[in-house]
Amino acid sequence: LGGALQKSRPEEALPLLQAALALNRRYFSSHDALAYGTEKKLCVCLDALERGDESHIIKREIYDRRVATLGVSDERTITSAMHVSASSVSLLRWDECKTFTRNQLPTARRSLGADHENTLKLKEIGR
Repeated sequence: LGGALQKSRPEEALPLLQAALALNRRYFSSHDALAYGTEKKLCVCLDALERGDESHIIKREIYDRRVATLGVSDERTITSAMHVSASSVSLLRWDECKTFTRNQLPTARRSLGADHENTLKLKEIGR
């Protein structure tokens, strides 16, 4: 239900998504994909409520967790890095975005290739 409301009625979706995330973490801690999906929905909801700082923290936590579990070269980790960079731009944190993106681009080029869609998006975000 929270996922269905996340864009149209985010103020109603927020407590539902927060409760779902708490339950996922408590009872399904070994299923990172389940928590990740709920966290993504929570970020969309927070962004809709103009609470980008909170959303950015969650995106950064997702990225850090993916680095720890999947490694820096995994495409899902690089996608998470892209989300962190885009979030930094939307919060007008230019220096943070440039530094973070500059550190991520060599890995994306090496792992995905210079012409991969995610590498190109990351490069564009970091400009």
